[in-house]
Amino acid sequence: MHKLSPALALLLTLALGATALASRASKPLPPHHARVSTQLYLAPEGTLAHAGAPKRPLLVAVGGAEGGNAWAGPRAQAMRNRFLADGYAVLAIGYFGMPDTPARLDRIALEGVRNAILEAAQHPAIEGRCIAMMGGSKGAELTLLLASRTPEIKAVAAVVPGSAVFVGHTDEFDTSSFSENGVELPYVPMTEQAVPALIAGDKRKVFDTLMQDQAAVARARIPVERINGPIFFLSATQDELWASKEMSDDMMATLKRARFPHAHEHTAIEGGHGAPMRHLNLVRDFLNAKFLPQVNEGCRR
Repeated sequence: MHKLSPALALLLTLALGATALASRASKPLPPHHARVSTQLYLAPEGTLAHAGAPKRPLLVAVGGAEGGNAWAGPRAQAMRNRFLADGYAVLAIGYFGMPDTPARLDRIALEGVRNAILEAAQHPAIEGRCIAMMGGSKGAELTLLLASRTPEIKAVAAVVPGSAVFVGHTDEFDTSSFSENGVELPYVPMTEQAVPALIAGDKRKVFDTLMQDQAAVARARIPVERINGPIFFLSATQDELWASKEMSDDMMATLKRARFPHAHEHTAIEGGHGAPMRHLNLVRDFLNAKFLPQVNEGCRR
């Protein structure tokens, strides 16, 4: 979420009145809706995939509210190569903020991301029945949401995640972050009470205020108990963006109540929102222990 000018904040406050629902209902989908950008890696950089080698399970990686394709390119190369060395193929997906994708995090189409994953899973070098997905921040929200609606995804790692679908990142803050088949998903909306924190740039207070609307949170809750495989949460104890530790704790409690049949773990890292990104080897350890052994059996679950 970006900081608002006082004038824009005033307009936002007015937009939260009685006409907001009507304006949302008629708002057209953004250009390039359901378009994504992908980069598939089949072997560590500097090496070649060998013909006749065992098929690789697919690890899908998505970034957060920064946009672009965070897992493609040189900044992610070292960690990407570690996953590739572990035996995965890595599919990096950019779902907004790139040419020919939506410009903003506004009603991102789940089917666009899902179709890109299932298409990559058909590559002859990939074991298409074995798909894991990981994401950070808004990407973790996307990861958990998509996995709860896509049984082909057999494992999930969510880094500093949210437990519900939140408002999209537009100037008006009047749409959902995600949609499916052209219909925006229920979300925790912006409220007039959160505007002062938004003006001040206090993102944690914004989200804490939004989550006081318990009915909206319940409607927008991500049903993590429907995920078809092991789940790993990696959160931050002093998260300055949103309550990733507390939301991860809540999701773990949900899984316990549901008697979730797959492995599920939560590790909280001391520090702020970015601290867990320095501990992605914990994601590797979890996936290698709880997901990779399924590959030999064709991930039949």
